[in-house]
Amino acid sequence: MASQAAPSCRLVFCLLIAAAVLRPGLGWDTVNSAYGDTIIMPCRLSVPQNLMFGKWKYEKPDGSPVFIAFRSSTKKSVQYDDVPEYKDRLSLSENYTLSISNARISDEKRFVCMLVTEDNVFEAPTIVKVFKQPSKPEIVSKAPFLETEQLKKLGDCISKDSYPDGNITWYRSGKVLQPLEGAVVIIFQKQMDPVTQLYTMTSSLEYKTTKADLHVPFTCSVTYYGPSGQKTVHSEQAVFDIYYPTEQVTIQVLPPKNAIKEGDNITLKCLGNGNPPPQEFLFYLPGQPEGIRGSNTYTLTDVRRNATGDYKCSLIDKRSMIASTAITVHYLDLSLNPSGEVTKQIGDALPVSCTISASRNATVVWMKDNVRLRSSPSFSSLHYQDAGNYVCETALQEVEGLKKRESLTLIVEGKPQIKMTKKTDPSGLSKTIICHVEGFPKPAIQWTITGSGSVINQAKESPYINGRYYSKIIISPEENVTLTCTAENQLERTVNSLNVSASEYFISGIKKIRKFEVILH
Repeated sequence: MASQAAPSCRLVFCLLIAAAVLRPGLGWDTVNSAYGDTIIMPCRLSVPQNLMFGKWKYEKPDGSPVFIAFRSSTKKSVQYDDVPEYKDRLSLSENYTLSISNARISDEKRFVCMLVTEDNVFEAPTIVKVFKQPSKPEIVSKAPFLETEQLKKLGDCISKDSYPDGNITWYRSGKVLQPLEGAVVIIFQKQMDPVTQLYTMTSSLEYKTTKADLHVPFTCSVTYYGPSGQKTVHSEQAVFDIYYPTEQVTIQVLPPKNAIKEGDNITLKCLGNGNPPPQEFLFYLPGQPEGIRGSNTYTLTDVRRNATGDYKCSLIDKRSMIASTAITVHYLDLSLNPSGEVTKQIGDALPVSCTISASRNATVVWMKDNVRLRSSPSFSSLHYQDAGNYVCETALQEVEGLKKRESLTLIVEGKPQIKMTKKTDPSGLSKTIICHVEGFPKPAIQWTITGSGSVINQAKESPYINGRYYSKIIISPEENVTLTCTAENQLERTVNSLNVSASEYFISGIKKIRKFEVILH
């Protein structure tokens, strides 16, 4: 048989037209691509040995074909059809893989790879799916605040540029919000851009809030399909200020103290638990039936004990909603009798009283010359040692800073009293004459000697303690002598004398010793 001539162009054209009928039984493949990426569609046909050329087409919605790319098997040349939407976007490789750059939504079509031989046309269809991830959802048009027991628009959740369109879900504290009549109303809308064919999804939420929604976060999410399956993207959290009416009023005393004392400044502060908090109140003072209108604070300065009582406050528009607090102004009075500087005579009686008046039991401490006494002083007969600085001090232990003290400076005066004594030295050569003096103010002591004798050591004085001291003279008299001691203060001059007689005797047979005989007058 003679070889068959190459088919005419008319025959090839007829074969292409008839391809819809002559397709082999290959199923179609699906290629998923992200928006803006390059779509790569391999030709799923084995290249026959007698291949003339390969061609790609896509099908319109009505099924009619549109040819877009041609490649000869012999000339290795590639031609692209004049299809405006694919201008400069196509690439056909030697193995007849078709690439489409910058994937668009309009590229979602049924493409067909056609391999043509002299006597047949082979086809392999591919379905292209294009996906576009939407923008991160955002809650916009947010309500500046929500009011309890009122159905109010919370905001709109918007997600843009999605393909295909997605679904929006609202969450309260991470839990899905479902529509609920009168409490949760969700309205979903989607809109497609006619140019990009991308969707914008909007979901509006109307919500009836309660106080339990205070500080609770609301979010929304968009769920969409991508090349690798379903995905979800969440919005940022939104927290709303919740307005609710005042249900309770409280009153505070500032600054907070364990106890209030006379002279303090105190401020009463009234608070309502609503949001926003009320700013005006009525304050009721003890004994005043009419309230004082003002802000949420009322200040009392330099309070006295008569400020003790119940203080109240209420809302301006709800006087039945009242808060109260009891305030006790602590006080402490001390009266010391006598007080100041008091001068008394020795032996006198002196009653002393320290009277306390206080808002609660007070402690009393007596001090004398900075030394604590075991009990309060009582003088039935004054002594010089009773003189000193007395302080009566009292305090309320539970009230910081509430202390009182009064002082008494007691002076005990007395005329000089004299007592004279003698002491003989063991050697018998001298005698010590002592003048004991008692009195206040301190008497001055003066000695007078009548007769002859040697004064070995004159006028040695002891310390003056409790109105007493002494002066002494050591003398070796050669004859009878008289020693006179004179003590004088502002009250009186007192004199006392002591006669001392002299006598001779021998010690160890050598020394001549005078023996003294003292005659007291």
